[in-house]
Amino acid sequence: MKFKLYITCMGLFFMAACAKLDLNPLSDGSSETWNSTAEEIEMSLNGLYKDVFWPQDNDDWTDDFMYRDVTTPITGATINGETDFVRTWWVNSYKVIARANTIVHSVSRAADKLSPTQINRYSGEARFVRAAQYSKLLSHYGNIIYTDSAMDIDQALQQKQVEKAIVLQKIYADFDFAAENLPPSYTANELKRATSGAALAMKARIALQMEDWATAAEAAKDCMDQDIYKLHPDFSSLFLSKTKNSVEMVFGLPRSIALNVKMGDLQNYVPRNPGGWGAKNPSWDLFCAFLCTDGLPIDESPSFDPHNPFLNRDPRCAATIVPFGTSFLGYTYQPHPDSLKVWKDADMKYVENKDNRAVAIFASYNGLIWKKGVDGDWLLNSWNAEPDKIIIRYADVLLMYAEAKMELNQIDQTVLDAVNQVRARAYGVDYTATNLYPAVTTTDQTELRRIIRTERRMEFAKEGIRYMDIIRWKLAEKVLNNINYGMLDPADLRTKVVQPGLWFFPQTPAIDEDGVADFTALADAGLIKTVAVRKFDETRQYLWPIPSTEVLTSGLDQNPNY
Repeated sequence: MKFKLYITCMGLFFMAACAKLDLNPLSDGSSETWNSTAEEIEMSLNGLYKDVFWPQDNDDWTDDFMYRDVTTPITGATINGETDFVRTWWVNSYKVIARANTIVHSVSRAADKLSPTQINRYSGEARFVRAAQYSKLLSHYGNIIYTDSAMDIDQALQQKQVEKAIVLQKIYADFDFAAENLPPSYTANELKRATSGAALAMKARIALQMEDWATAAEAAKDCMDQDIYKLHPDFSSLFLSKTKNSVEMVFGLPRSIALNVKMGDLQNYVPRNPGGWGAKNPSWDLFCAFLCTDGLPIDESPSFDPHNPFLNRDPRCAATIVPFGTSFLGYTYQPHPDSLKVWKDADMKYVENKDNRAVAIFASYNGLIWKKGVDGDWLLNSWNAEPDKIIIRYADVLLMYAEAKMELNQIDQTVLDAVNQVRARAYGVDYTATNLYPAVTTTDQTELRRIIRTERRMEFAKEGIRYMDIIRWKLAEKVLNNINYGMLDPADLRTKVVQPGLWFFPQTPAIDEDGVADFTALADAGLIKTVAVRKFDETRQYLWPIPSTEVLTSGLDQNPNY
């Protein structure tokens, strides 16, 4: 079986049953002898994989997302040291780091029972988790505490922040140790945990975020050269509950409804006709970012029709966003204001169209609905879902490699092949069949930078990737100070857009050099309306604030302008 981190049900039980979160973890126990056997060490390691320890960035922090007229602390520029996720991420990261440190320092207690190889493997796993947690802290907070010692709370409170460059090197060292000592794969009878490939992939990610292009390229290439991971054959099915432990998942966590480890907030993503709320939607900004089948942006491609905007688009567009007039979750999806009834597949008859704002005012404000990962099983399982939680997948490794080599201006065939493998998979063809999809051929650095950034946006929408991309590309100040637009109210929509024959987009928005759509002309003409005004303060928001409690009680330095 290919390598993944994939805890089985028994592992999930240990994860769920592990001790409450504490800086002084139960792996210390009431005894100085805990972690003296393989069983005890594995129980301690299982506790490092609790779902709460592995949060992902939210798509609603980005320009890919619309939640009616709501903004978040990030998109509303209200984030501060008391924001809930700012404190939760910080506290939980240091809790799991404390547990990992304890394992690293106590695993030698089992030296009389385990071989040096086994000891290094367990230590490598703990160091992998520690490096992943510090990576998250470094990329989001920047100015953090670093400790690799097992200590109690009083000792931890005396620690001071460490220079970013020093923390990064320690992260690299942990990932390197893990890559050298963790297995590349596991047998069918073993619990599937972190492996050497996961360490390399996660090292590439933090290196890319820190603009250490050489390290990112090398780590990604080493992961690719293991020849263990492959792209999942079908893009759409990769994100469904039925797809377990895909060959593409380099590192992730399993979910289980039975064990109450599941994905939540499902109804917001489901249209209203099947019983959802249709409230959280793809933005028009994202919709316009998908290229056409000739590989060109919508404002350059002669094949783009703004009145039939799903036609001739990259296949990931229709795999990510529900095309109008197609069947989805048992109903034809159609937000057209005159479509007061739609077809219900099961009953073979027309029913009231609750996804039309003329019928249900809280239907999608911009007419778009998520398709990617949305599964009919959600309805059957009482709004519970258990798709694998993918932390990093092989497509990301390929595109990280391509981006790092592009930024180094070391553009060769391996770079083009990496991008084309991802793009060709979307078209369902082999990347060598360059006549069957818009293969990337340019070696111009500026052109390729734009292509790779657009490719990442098309590939990773709704996966929690976009936020750190716009942060590290320094695009957040641009895209998060743009208005989130939507459709006019039904009466105006009919008279100003539908009756003149301008549905869906009255005209094609311009796409700039950063792949950002400009809707100003449509807004000025009164053909679309402002739904939410995003705000982003570039003087401070490229880093999160240090939690206020840490600044007040531990004397830590707050990040600038908070």
